[in-house]
Amino acid sequence: MGTTHLKKTRGTAEILPDTPGEIMSNIDVTHVGSLPRTQKVVDFIFAREKGEDYDEAAFDAAMAAAVSETVRKQVDAGVTVVSDGETSKISYATYVKDRYTGFSGDSPRNAPADLKLYPGFLKRIAESGGTPQYARPMCTGEVRSKGQGELVKDIRHLKGAMSEHGAQHGFMNAASPGVISLFLQNDYYPTREAYLQALADVMKTEYETIVASGLKLQLDCPDLALSRHMLFTDLSDEEFLKIAAGHVEALNHALQNIDPANVRIHICWGNYEGPHVCDISMDKVFSTLMSARARYVLFETSNPRHAHEWTVFRDRRSEIPDDKVLVPGVVDTTTNFVEHPEVVAQRLDRFVGIVGADRVIAGSDCGFGTFAGYGAVDPEIAFAKLKALADGAAIAGERA
Repeated sequence: MGTTHLKKTRGTAEILPDTPGEIMSNIDVTHVGSLPRTQKVVDFIFAREKGEDYDEAAFDAAMAAAVSETVRKQVDAGVTVVSDGETSKISYATYVKDRYTGFSGDSPRNAPADLKLYPGFLKRIAESGGTPQYARPMCTGEVRSKGQGELVKDIRHLKGAMSEHGAQHGFMNAASPGVISLFLQNDYYPTREAYLQALADVMKTEYETIVASGLKLQLDCPDLALSRHMLFTDLSDEEFLKIAAGHVEALNHALQNIDPANVRIHICWGNYEGPHVCDISMDKVFSTLMSARARYVLFETSNPRHAHEWTVFRDRRSEIPDDKVLVPGVVDTTTNFVEHPEVVAQRLDRFVGIVGADRVIAGSDCGFGTFAGYGAVDPEIAFAKLKALADGAAIAGERA
């Protein structure tokens, strides 16, 4: 049997049988998904969030225009696999409360354990407005879909913008069952496992709708790392890994009808500036991450607490399935430093040396607009960082 190679095309990677000839070494450029929103968009989102009256047609028009502009900026920056910037969503996880029944009231706030170790810093960021304000209701009833109308609009806006600005490849974010359970905690189902199963069952249609539209599906899964020091602080790492494995099992159930080649998964330790001294290591979550039914794996490597962990991928190379594409975060999303393209290239070089340029895509640590109206990075600087990302990817691709 011939060796299987992964041949790269712009924005895609497809499995091909062993063939003669050189495999392309072009390195594509993407990011985690969320991008800064305009004040007009933020005002509309918070009007809806607060239950205020607003013109739905004007809301939709504002979202369409904003998505068009954010796709244009991505293309201009050199991003080859674009998103809608999560423009219409209040956040990457809690948007589900607007699209599914069963959520009401408020969930308890759990500050990450590392911030609790430094109460002076926690107080400072709270008083400076450095924490986002948005509703996190509990699950208080049966979770059921309200229909795919909002999702269909998001897809239409993104695909229209891609056509308008010549972007050939795009992806759309969706919350994983695990991250929903992290931010919208259970007060209805008899067990966490039952809640995860219910979420997997209802999110399944959302996932399949995104893929059926021709877009890649990205599952945001900070629950596989962040929740260790945010929600499960009383457990040992080994006990937490069992929880995380259950989250992946629920996710894989929801993805059972989708080709993994159409799926991206993102793991992170929290998109905030902080000490991060309580983060679980990549080495410990590595096997869990690799078990997800997703070809593209997005993870942090610019975060100073995890920048050294590229060696985990090097040392455990034999455990990386041959069809996985690595999308390391090679620009940071919590500071306004604009990385030099050579720094980006050097970070990419490490992963190219592990799996080859045909299985590496340049990415960001996290999103630049994780929550509507909140972001540590100035909007103009966010796109400058994406430009540096593309420039660095070009350098790494040339010398691969």
